[in-house]
Amino acid sequence: MHWPIEPDLLRPLIPRQLSLDTFEGTAWIGIVPFTMWGIRASFLPPIPGTSAFHELNARTYVHYQGVPGVWFFSLDAASRPAVWGARAFYHLPYFKAQMHLRQDGKTIKYSSRRSDPLTYGEFFAAALDEFAGGLNPDQFRSFPRAELKVDWIIEAPLPQSAAGSPEFFLTERYCLYSYHRGKLYRSRIFHEPWPLRAATLISCQSTMIESLGIPTPPGDPLLQYAESIAVDIWPLKRVSEARA
Repeated sequence: MHWPIEPDLLRPLIPRQLSLDTFEGTAWIGIVPFTMWGIRASFLPPIPGTSAFHELNARTYVHYQGVPGVWFFSLDAASRPAVWGARAFYHLPYFKAQMHLRQDGKTIKYSSRRSDPLTYGEFFAAALDEFAGGLNPDQFRSFPRAELKVDWIIEAPLPQSAAGSPEFFLTERYCLYSYHRGKLYRSRIFHEPWPLRAATLISCQSTMIESLGIPTPPGDPLLQYAESIAVDIWPLKRVSEARA
């Protein structure tokens, strides 16, 4: 699920070194629920408790020196080892959550409730002066707790996303960025193009975006569904360091 959003609403939440990536002048924010199977870093064997679990991320799109990628505001996961590993090795804002998925034919019901006491502001508390907004981590305590309840129906397959389309802009991303102790990192990702399908939203109750202090986006989201594909993730590499 993706909504168009004013760039100024996202800019304070992103490190200064990164530029917001926009499509026809508009930034986008996404809520992406899915389930991981057989996930592992390309340089590691599968680790028990980390290779199969539900996950939900809130994201936007950025670039650094022309290289486009994903910036994650949050990644909620129903796996404590996965949360620990992603924080330790990828410096990503992973949070523990209670998550459930039920599928009945082409209808999927997905729910998540964050149980982790840590907030986005507290995760980056040591580096918030390097963010464009100079955020105060305490303010995140006053925002709603991150929850999602969403039901959708899987519809017909869509043509492969064409370069220059909104679908290509939102889905064909091959790196992620993270930030830790004044340093910006990038990890390369490889996957085949997503086999997108149309989807019909039945209902959606969410505070994933509001938990960041961002107002609820107006209108219905752009919604697609994809079956699972193999994804390889490379180790982080440092790409910049904060200026003294």
